Amino acid sequence: MNEVVLDASVVLKWFHAEGEERLDAARDLRGRYEAGDLGVLAPPLLWLEIVNVAARRWGWSEAELEKLAATLTDLGFEPIEPDLATVARWAGRGLTAYDAAYVAVAEETGASLVTDDAEVVRIAPKLAEALG
Repeated sequence: MNEVVLDASVVLKWFHAEGEERLDAARDLRGRYEAGDLGVLAPPLLWLEIVNVAARRWGWSEAELEKLAATLTDLGFEPIEPDLATVARWAGRGLTAYDAAYVAVAEETGASLVTDDAEVVRIAPKLAEALG
């Protein structure tokens, strides 16, 4: 089984399609994950980022957010806490600390990071690949 690091820019598309691009690629990853052909690694902040976007940008209700939280917990991604010094190094190269956490997990595990964030791919091209 292949393992990848997925960031919020990809996983968000699993829960909300309106206004999103590259949905087919995100859904393909979800299908491969659900079929057991793909393992997903992520820093624990992934769940916080998704709940935040659903609450703030999408305006989901409290009940919808609680259902989302349960769904996220049930996904079974492998949470990996990145080394803070590695996060700091990537932040020093121009990434937000949040994006740097995903890159750090990819670097530490040897898994590719799949993202829909062109800036992450630009700054960490050996570790990150564009969705799609």
